Amino acid sequence: MNAFHEALFPLDIALGARGGPERRTDIVALGSGREQRNARWARSRRKWQAGYGVKTFADLDAIVAFFEERRGRLYGFRFRDPLDHSSAAPGAPISPFDQTIGRGDGAVATFQLTKSYGGSFAPYQRTIAKPAGAARVAVGGVELAADRFTLDPATGRIALAAPAAAGAAVTAGFLFDTPARFDDDHLDIDHSAFGAGEIPRISIVELFL
Repeated sequence: MNAFHEALFPLDIALGARGGPERRTDIVALGSGREQRNARWARSRRKWQAGYGVKTFADLDAIVAFFEERRGRLYGFRFRDPLDHSSAAPGAPISPFDQTIGRGDGAVATFQLTKSYGGSFAPYQRTIAKPAGAARVAVGGVELAADRFTLDPATGRIALAAPAAAGAAVTAGFLFDTPARFDDDHLDIDHSAFGAGEIPRISIVELFL
């Protein structure tokens, strides 16, 4: 299992990062002009350049300290994706009905947080392993009181106080971080160039836990 620190990458810097999801697809062009496409990855993987969020020498100092404590690429950490860190639509508050995370069968009481992307044709369901703060949960369209479930902040699993009734939709709303690591064991920062406006390179990549 990957070594992981439950530490949040400096938030002010993360919110200025640039990046997004990546997929790996093999494409073979046939003689007829048609293509054969094959997905090499079942899941997308996010990558960011966080140097765009560095504005001051104090920011650089914070990054160096965070990098050293993580021992470069050795330890993972929490990263707040500036675009995608909520179960709700951008700018909307979370609600207990944002995401369907499972359906009851009368026996199972533990459910994994997930987030769905896309419509009804071929939605992609992403596992959410690092919730940030409390979640709101509903079963069968009725929100549960906070003492009727527990949330594991390290895994994103919700344990209901009692199994959900058969067929009842289990839904949740939450904020979340992405497990990530540095993509280099070296920070190449030219302090004089930074003062002249050059962006330092700080590569970060999503971790699959």
